[in-house]
Amino acid sequence: MESASDSIAVALFFHLRLSNEGDPVSKNVLIVDDMQSQLQLISNYLERAGYTVTTAESGAAALEQVKHHRPDIVVTDLVMPELTGLELCRELKRMPETSDIPVIACTTKDRKMDKNWAKRQGVAAYVVKPCTEQELVEVVNSISVTL
Repeated sequence: MESASDSIAVALFFHLRLSNEGDPVSKNVLIVDDMQSQLQLISNYLERAGYTVTTAESGAAALEQVKHHRPDIVVTDLVMPELTGLELCRELKRMPETSDIPVIACTTKDRKMDKNWAKRQGVAAYVVKPCTEQELVEVVNSISVTL
């Protein structure tokens, strides 16, 4: 039998999921990673959380995509050939039409120096791979509610 507190918790969960403010369903996230397995994993995590997801396999492809469909949030790997995640971030921040798009780094680079440098380049949040679904979704949600 369900307790009153369980019923309240379930009702609150659905109320928060359905409210318009900070509702992930209305947020489009562009995921950028040169590894297809990571694109798929991160996409699954965020789609299960209610986000609309698009993907790009390189920083250059992401920049091209942003021209045609502006995402609400970008989640990018930092270590990619040609155009790195930090270079992508700098390009997005340089252009007035994309400068306000939050960029979340999702990378294996775990040193404090890397995190500090990423923040200085305009990265809004930093997640170290491998990360759990909960860790990633919490970070994206924290950025999403400020939009």
